[in-house]
Amino acid sequence: MIRINELKLPLDYTENDLKKAAANAIKVDPSKISSVTLAKRSVDARKKDSIKFTAAVDVALSVDENSVLRRCKNNKAAIHTPYVYDLPNEKPLAKRPVVVGAGPGGLFAALILAQCGQQPILIERGKSVDDRTADVALFWNGGKLDTNSNVQFGEGGAGAFSDGKLNTGTKDSRSRKVLEEFVSHGAPEEILWAAKPHIGTDRLKPTVKSIRNDIISLGGEVRFETTLTKLDIKNGRLVGIEVESNGKTDTIETDAVILALGHSARDTFNMLYNSGFAMEAKPFSVGVRIEHLQTKINKAQYGAFYDHPKLGAADYKLSVHLKSGRGVYTFCMCPGGYVVAAASEENTVVTNGMSEFARDSKNANSALLVGVTPDDFGSDSPLAGIEFQRKIERAAFKAGGKTYRAPVSRAGDLLAKKKTTALGSVIPSYKPGYEFAQADEYLPDFVTNSIREALPLLGGRLKGFDDPDAVITGAETRSSSPVRILRGETLEALGITGVYPCGEGAGYAGGIMSAAADGIRCAEALLKNAPKRLQD
Repeated sequence: MIRINELKLPLDYTENDLKKAAANAIKVDPSKISSVTLAKRSVDARKKDSIKFTAAVDVALSVDENSVLRRCKNNKAAIHTPYVYDLPNEKPLAKRPVVVGAGPGGLFAALILAQCGQQPILIERGKSVDDRTADVALFWNGGKLDTNSNVQFGEGGAGAFSDGKLNTGTKDSRSRKVLEEFVSHGAPEEILWAAKPHIGTDRLKPTVKSIRNDIISLGGEVRFETTLTKLDIKNGRLVGIEVESNGKTDTIETDAVILALGHSARDTFNMLYNSGFAMEAKPFSVGVRIEHLQTKINKAQYGAFYDHPKLGAADYKLSVHLKSGRGVYTFCMCPGGYVVAAASEENTVVTNGMSEFARDSKNANSALLVGVTPDDFGSDSPLAGIEFQRKIERAAFKAGGKTYRAPVSRAGDLLAKKKTTALGSVIPSYKPGYEFAQADEYLPDFVTNSIREALPLLGGRLKGFDDPDAVITGAETRSSSPVRILRGETLEALGITGVYPCGEGAGYAGGIMSAAADGIRCAEALLKNAPKRLQD
């Protein structure tokens, strides 16, 4: 098979156009092409009057491919071997492994273990994705917050209420395995070739449920509403765990646990710290959500092509480095989406962004974040970042009127340092509702000052980003884990055999793809290290 990179295609190209472009690139008659498959496709919007797609394609020929490559002399074409993930070939473990957390890291760790015949036990403090969705909807519509079943906790992890973005900066080849598993469990096939793939929260939920059912069909077990409360460690080795479910305590005898906790498992982080795990505070980011009219973002990115049906809702990714040394950037951009209530503790307000697959809501939103480091936390404790987050979240709850309504202001009023009294063209999408309040009421001064300095600079990079009518909603505090659970070369926790800190919560990933890939990596390490444990 030949991979051809950087093919230029019109927005309205057909399959026949794709075949002709591939044939021209390698100088063969189109009749010699047996198949042509998209490998990657992105939008080239650098020239607003001539927006195109740039594609990489895989071509199978009915003639000798090496001869074709020698003759065409195209440095954008080369022999390509399709990716194949080889499952670890390990004997059944003496004891069933346990995976803690059913976010992307835990789901994929459990899936690999199940595919290898290891019958894992997957525990999740929250509920199944269907029951969890009902609890979240109740909270968003003014009901009670369930502190164990919300946007942060439950099957699918925090990513189940997001845009389902599968972008990743990691070069880990396991990412392909993740994409292929998503597709085989019901995700849109286009995620295999889209440059910025997304599933959408509406399509992600049934996909997650399908993965869970696959784990069970392969001999695994899934226990919802089950919280890890203790790790039984003797002489530096794991020998079992204690869990709590519906007020009852149970023990599970095991010598291998993957801790895919997610970034909001604050009580579990505390338990691990008190149990002697090596941990450290890590940098993360805090700030707000910013909302614009999606039409204005489309026009800024695509010009006259802003309403072309093949382009869909435009996105953006912006950053600026300030003279103070702070970085300010957009994160988790949700085209055609909503700002959602993502609290997991009582008397706090936390925001996140969410889009469905169609991305057809009126507003665009993204996090607008300022980087913070342990030097900002006011304590040397590894858990100091959690308290830093919590202080902001409680202040946002107070600024919003102490009813889980979010504090909101216009961007123009934020810049002018005055309280908003009326909205402009952008209406906040946040549920359960909002109250007018300035960001200074809940964010540290250095954060709000950084945002004020950055907004006009970012507006210079994306026209209209600093639109006075843009809506600022706070607070955004859960961009990534504030803690890292240290692990060694075997991926086991430092000094503790059989415990594998995993994914975003442990500080080794940032998003669905990297967390899922780390889950696979931890499952592989567990299987590789298991014979060593048995021999010892």
